[in-house]
Amino acid sequence: MSQKNNNRHNNQIIKKTRSLLIAGNWKMYKDHNEAYNLALTLKERLADISSIKVVICPSFTSLHTVSLALKGSSLLLGAQDVHWEKEGAFTGAISPLMLLLLGCRYVIIGHSERRNLFQETNKTINLKLKAVLKENLTPILCIGETLQEREKGNTELVIEDQLKGGLVDLPAEDVGKMVLAYEPVWAIGTGKTATPKQANDVHIFIRKKIEEKVGQEIAKNMSILYGGSVKPENAKDLLREPDIDGALVGGASLNEESFEKIVRSGIDLL
Repeated sequence: MSQKNNNRHNNQIIKKTRSLLIAGNWKMYKDHNEAYNLALTLKERLADISSIKVVICPSFTSLHTVSLALKGSSLLLGAQDVHWEKEGAFTGAISPLMLLLLGCRYVIIGHSERRNLFQETNKTINLKLKAVLKENLTPILCIGETLQEREKGNTELVIEDQLKGGLVDLPAEDVGKMVLAYEPVWAIGTGKTATPKQANDVHIFIRKKIEEKVGQEIAKNMSILYGGSVKPENAKDLLREPDIDGALVGGASLNEESFEKIVRSGIDLL
């Protein structure tokens, strides 16, 4: 960050108007034993933190063991994906009710890897959102543009399309229960990160679109996370931006030291 931007923050009293949420997406890493040990370590290292919501999202095979490790702590359990049906002949799928009974409180929906590698569409994402909300789970809806889309100047068009398609027929009350995560695809796992201003500008645009759909009050209170190569070195600069309400962390959440540093980077902003 430039000295000019540092001065902008140093001369400004920055306090978040919304609570912070830091979610760790472990993706397809850690077997159930490794996941248990990491969750137990995070539980111990973050035991003194209550002002920031921390969500751990391991793979499906580790949800039960991680739920046991987190028992008695303020850390919350989340899943990385979900199917939209309650039960049925859907080989390999996991229902919202199954996740709820395992202790999940959050579910990541529409991650770019699901969209791009598994051909998920706005229509299926919309079905998942409705199913998750019906079971009183909190969805973390991921949206974001590719590098090609950004270079063509289509970031806002892509974001608007994903929001419009994902939120079809969802009442304002349900939209207000969601968390959004802006994840520029070009910054996921690449080491590239949107600058704090770039990220915050997109968050402002997202909040504006939510306001147009469901009103100012819900938009003002909605948590919008940033995801995309979030690391201890850039977390504080990102989190201090007024419209960034937390982070969806990938690779850095797989190490207890780096994830703890990211969580603690937000403490003095509250």
